[in-house]
Parts: sequence; structure tokens; C-alpha cells
Amino acid sequence: MLAHEAADWQDETARAWAVALTPLAETITDLMLAWLPKATYPTRDGMHSNSAFGLARSLPWARHLARQGNPRLLDAIRETALRWYQHDENYPANWEPSGADFLSPALTEAELICELLDEERFLAWLDTFLPGLAEANPPSLFQPATVTDTSDGQIAHLHGLNLYRAFVMQRLSHALPAGDQRVTILRRSASQHAAASLPVVSGGDYMVEHWLACYAVLFLTADA
Repeated sequence: MLAHEAADWQDETARAWAVALTPLAETITDLMLAWLPKATYPTRDGMHSNSAFGLARSLPWARHLARQGNPRLLDAIRETALRWYQHDENYPANWEPSGADFLSPALTEAELICELLDEERFLAWLDTFLPGLAEANPPSLFQPATVTDTSDGQIAHLHGLNLYRAFVMQRLSHALPAGDQRVTILRRSASQHAAASLPVVSGGDYMVEHWLACYAVLFLTADA
């Protein structure tokens, strides 16, 4: 993701960074290409190792490579994501959140599939994956997580969950057709989640500040 940002930034200094980062990005690309075909199962937790999050964040770089005539990583991400997730139904989102989540396993998966399927196929998938979405069910998915201690390195993760949920809800709202009642539900919940955690992105405890800004950027650029 860092390599893609540098490569896509029309700035002289960024171009130098892009050149410096390319060997690292190429190495990670090769490792992903070797690993994805043998990764039989995804990791579905709400923390660092979530497989859908890793693939979604790798997509911009994969598309950058594809535009340069090398679609191997993009093809591998698409094949793996659909192998892992396209048959998921009735996701148990009422189990969220866990006590130290900074990702929503349900919405992380939805974000990735939204990026990989055309509108018709995605809408059909979403209908079966989160069938209660039009009624804001389950409620736990649409209510911001409560953070009782921002100095606690695990509890503070929940601020990240709130901002990541806000980001994906905004992203999904743009993928739905005009007039779909789920658009209103998603945007309202995104606003509530953002209001709960944007104020602590800066000016607070290090346990929140050292990583929360990345989630804020995702949310604040969701409409870009």
C-alpha cells in the first residue's frame, strides 16, 4: 500500500521514494504469489492477521501492476478471495465485536468482495451474506463500540473498529443503487461510528494515536 501511494503521487520526492520501495514491494508480491495458492483457509479475526483486510489493502498495488501489464497479483487476489468467501451466507455478525477488535470481520470481507465483483453479483452476494442489513440487523454491527480506557492497548483497539466500520459503511453505501434503503442505514451508522472515534485520532493517549490515523484516512477518503 505504501509503494502504491508513492508510485501514484505526482511529486518529485515521492517518485524517489517509489523507486526505493519497489524492491521491497516486488519481494512481497512474489511472496504473496507463492503463498496464496496454498492458503486453504482465511483468517477471519478482527486484528492484524485478517486475510480479507490484507487482500483489500493489497488491491491498489495489484491494480497498479496490472496497468503495467503484469496482472498476476490481481488475478491471484481475485481467485483467492472468491475461493474463500463467495459462498459465505448468513454471516454471524452478532458475534462482533470482540474485546480487542480494530477490524470488523464481517465488513472487512464485504469491502473486499465489493471491490472484486460487478454490481449485480455483489448485490446478490450481499443479500445472502448480511440478509438483515436492510433492517440494521444485527444491532451490534451498527452501534459504535464502547471504549472505556484509551490508555489500555487492547481496549483502545475498538476506536479503530469504529473508524474502520465507518469507512466500509461509506464504501458500501456507494456500491448500492440509488433508493436502496440500506444506503440510509449505512450512512447513518457510519456517521455515528465516526463521531465516536474521530475526536481521539490526535491529542490523546499514545496507545490510540500511534495507529488510529490510518483508519481515519480510510474513512475520510471513502468518498473520494
